[in-house]
Amino acid sequence: MHSIKLPSKAPYSPHPILNLSFRLFFSAAAVFAIIMMVLWSFVFTGHTDIDAQVLNPLYWHGHEMIYGYALAVVAGFLLTAVKTWTGVMMPHGYSLLAIFACWLLARLGWLAFGLGVTIAGSSAWLLYAAALFDLLFVGSMAFVIFRAVLQVKQYKQMGILAKLALLTLGNGLCYWGIISADMSTTRVGIYLGFYLIIGLVLTIGRRVVPFFIERGLSGAGTGTITLRNSKIQDIASLAFFFAFFLADLFYPNKYLLTITALGVAVVNIIRLLGWYNRGIWQKPLLWSLYIAFLGMCLSFLLYALQPWLGYAHSIALHGLAIAGVGMMTVAMMTRVSLGHTGRSIHQPPKTVNVMYILMVLVFISRVLLPLVDMNHYLLWIMVAQSAWIACFVLFCLSYLPMLARPRPDGLFG
Repeated sequence: MHSIKLPSKAPYSPHPILNLSFRLFFSAAAVFAIIMMVLWSFVFTGHTDIDAQVLNPLYWHGHEMIYGYALAVVAGFLLTAVKTWTGVMMPHGYSLLAIFACWLLARLGWLAFGLGVTIAGSSAWLLYAAALFDLLFVGSMAFVIFRAVLQVKQYKQMGILAKLALLTLGNGLCYWGIISADMSTTRVGIYLGFYLIIGLVLTIGRRVVPFFIERGLSGAGTGTITLRNSKIQDIASLAFFFAFFLADLFYPNKYLLTITALGVAVVNIIRLLGWYNRGIWQKPLLWSLYIAFLGMCLSFLLYALQPWLGYAHSIALHGLAIAGVGMMTVAMMTRVSLGHTGRSIHQPPKTVNVMYILMVLVFISRVLLPLVDMNHYLLWIMVAQSAWIACFVLFCLSYLPMLARPRPDGLFG
């Protein structure tokens, strides 16, 4: 007698934005990017209550852009991608809302801490609460990924969990540095988080950029396009980047820094040349990814030249942050949001071109213009901040409605 397999219960969530993680986390990340940059423009011009003895305002800004903004995008991407990779349903509905609440409460804790809010005469409570919720956020995300990977025995995905563990360590160092009044520990925590995110972008970008170019151009009057990655390039990029990370953070020897940064730049420029197809310029969802990767390469060149030309280290760092975190995440979110809400990736909103151009303007104004004209440094910073805010306002106007609505095809996702 054959056993009858009952159909599995259809997933349920109280609102479409809670269907899959990318909807909620991409929406929140975009709104957070606007709020944080508006606040940072006030902090940067001296309108702040952050006690520089307790926390360098630059580290407050850096922490929230990495462990706040970037990790929200990573959560939205990973918790959606793991479902695709493993076929295991990821948190949705109220369980997704619980993970998101941990991220949000941690952000509110940092925000209140930065604004000088005190509880029982101390702001330390806010920091302890933020630390707890940040830990719960990454911990719950790692748990559901681990459970899915274990269920289908896809052990090759365990590397993701190692990176999440290291990001938790970096975040922990940030908190410990502030609590123990050791700013150098906080600095290590911020740089560790930043370079881990950049390492993730280099790794995921190496898979995603050529794949998206193949998918986006094949059959569009160009025939079938196949782009190959070289194993030697992969190993060389990883080795140079790891050495660069150690040199920049722990052993700032100018020869070592130049050789390693130059190594990362050259390997990835060779990669980009291999991925190039002039058809990308007809597709904003493709050229944005390409330009983001190119911006990262230029930033590594700036790291290599910095010890010899004497400009601020923060110029190279911001180049890498704007291209590798800012532009790359905007390019990914605009594409993933279309595909996973059942819309055509070949017909993105018209505003995407403007979004990407604004992010290029952020790079030019924050990184390149100060190199040639330091006399108007504050002006260039303010132009970059304004372009960043405008980019994310456009994202919210164009994408939040589709992220908050059901899929047009009626499927759950």
